[in-house]
Amino acid sequence: MITALANAIAEAAKTFAGRLLGPDDPDYEAMRRVHNGLIDKRPAVLARCRGVADVVAAVALARQLNLTVAVRGGGHNVAGRATVDDGLMIDLADMRGVYVDPKARSARVQGGATWGDFNRETQLHGLASTGGVVSTTGVGGLTLGGGLGYTMSKFGLALDNLLAVELVTADGKVLRAAHDEHTDLFWALRGGGGNFGVAVSFEFRLHPVGPMITGGVVAHPFGNARETLRFYRDLTQSLPDEMCVFGGFIHAPDGSGTKLVGMAVSHCGTLEAGAAATRILKDFGPPVVDQLGPMPYTAVNTMLDGAYPMGALNYWKSGFLTELSDAAIDAMVNAFAKCPAPMGQMLLEHFHGAATRVAPTATAFPHRTDGFNLLIASEWTDPTKNAACIAWARDTHALMAPFMAPGRYANYLADDDAGDPTGGAYGPNLQRLQAVKARYDPTNFFRINQNIKPLA
Repeated sequence: MITALANAIAEAAKTFAGRLLGPDDPDYEAMRRVHNGLIDKRPAVLARCRGVADVVAAVALARQLNLTVAVRGGGHNVAGRATVDDGLMIDLADMRGVYVDPKARSARVQGGATWGDFNRETQLHGLASTGGVVSTTGVGGLTLGGGLGYTMSKFGLALDNLLAVELVTADGKVLRAAHDEHTDLFWALRGGGGNFGVAVSFEFRLHPVGPMITGGVVAHPFGNARETLRFYRDLTQSLPDEMCVFGGFIHAPDGSGTKLVGMAVSHCGTLEAGAAATRILKDFGPPVVDQLGPMPYTAVNTMLDGAYPMGALNYWKSGFLTELSDAAIDAMVNAFAKCPAPMGQMLLEHFHGAATRVAPTATAFPHRTDGFNLLIASEWTDPTKNAACIAWARDTHALMAPFMAPGRYANYLADDDAGDPTGGAYGPNLQRLQAVKARYDPTNFFRINQNIKPLA
């Protein structure tokens, strides 16, 4: 098998524009890594693609060698689904072009681009589309699974702004899915993840935003956590569409381990409207940290980058809350008091506005209700703390389970979630997704994802 593998790689490399790497390549160790340091998988082949033809060739090579395929865009998936042991990783990290048409207010983005790449180019024209809150996150993975971001209450999720997707399918075809082309596939790609092929490019609708908006972080002492989260709950009941506020528990960024309760804020309207809308946040408390004010839109989308460094060890649990009740707040406070690592977080991502004005079946992403997605993000750097940090996330998730709705955000699911979590991820859309899967990937060739089984 080793000889057959080496021969097949050598033959494919003759026309491959990018790089085909095996474990003996000096760059293999660095290139096989994904963002989450807890993931330590070793693909048999890394296909570092430079264009669509390389992706088609990589799919053909995987079929020839009967290798399981994983697809790496930004590599942020916390469960490690961007890589695979003993299989073939299709790596899009060198496909990061962003092409903006300011007149049409649209952008075409290659599948390996990050939101930092995207925002840098679109903000040259004072334009933006909903993207991730950490700039190193890949455009592709975030969008295909949903796409929460600071402007989702004004413009919808990232997937709500998709105009088209270029896809390489399991049989090596290159398709364009849009509102008027392969419409069933286009519906499925907006929330169905990487189940249907390799998304090699995306076209997005853009909106006038920035370059300066109102944003930043405010934080309060952990001793005031209950009052602060009740304030946050009341505040989020009447936010304008332009304003997004994510809340929850964090640790001070100085590494001291000091626990805080904070809010990350973005207001994409005028600076005058932003100042007026955020005044209540500056007056409450008052906060011990107040970094809220006018700032570049690109800076808003990088202000949490430092909390998620490459290589840190991550284990996450999540779920949508039915409501942020006093009992749920008490449970969160009690849980975070036991957080064992000075990078751990419990975050509340608030849904309102445009993201909730889409019917649950209009796209494959079904979670369109006003409320909160709770992310229990256990993060640490010392491998000797693995057991304690993983146990804290699991115990906290169990403690919060009575307050959670059935729905789950597919992008946050862990590999060890009990049973088959696809029902929670896709809800009423699961059977239709299975039918689309059967049409475009009947053998489940693309299965290293939050997998949708083809309808029999």
